[in-house]
Amino acid sequence: MDPFRLCLALGPVAIYLLLLGAINLSRRPFLVSGTRDTAALGLAVSGLILVGPMELFLPLPAALRFGSYVWVLLMALYGLVLVLVLLLSRPRLVIYNIASGELRPILADAVTRLDAEARWAGDSLWLPTLGVQLCLESLTALRNVALVSAGPHQNYLGWRRLELGLRAALDQYEVPRNWRATVLTATGLALLVFLLVTIASDPQAVAQVMFEMIRR
Repeated sequence: MDPFRLCLALGPVAIYLLLLGAINLSRRPFLVSGTRDTAALGLAVSGLILVGPMELFLPLPAALRFGSYVWVLLMALYGLVLVLVLLLSRPRLVIYNIASGELRPILADAVTRLDAEARWAGDSLWLPTLGVQLCLESLTALRNVALVSAGPHQNYLGWRRLELGLRAALDQYEVPRNWRATVLTATGLALLVFLLVTIASDPQAVAQVMFEMIRR
């Protein structure tokens, strides 16, 4: 693969890995909605989609008619598909840099203030007043926990109240640094250094391939 396509494919992935590494190396838990988490992942793989399926199945009639603007249309199509996925996905909250055992008492305390009728059943939680049913799923290696909706009947306003209440509770909590995240940071830095060295070795070739790809 030529240097320009390598930059398109691996650049967003490197930035995404650096971001995950920074979050997991901090001393504070980081809560994000499932929508934003999925959107960030979609942006991270956008370059791979562009130099992979999009270029492979590039519609030639459209390329001949619209010229370089065909890439704008294809990226807009990818953006619309990503938005559709986000709209159809069930509610979810992702908490980075905290273990399930550490999160559970914090969540229980926050839930008690939000809904006095909340009930636990193992790793499942039911909040009837908020209209929220969820279960806890953890990624032990990176100390990440996801609160995933259980069942199709969910109250989105209830999820928003849960997000705000849990975020306020987590703001007061401090955790040790997750040194396993250095693998993510090192991988992201290695990719960026590789891309910079590749570009610096032959910048004219990178520019030429970029113009050829746009004019196609």
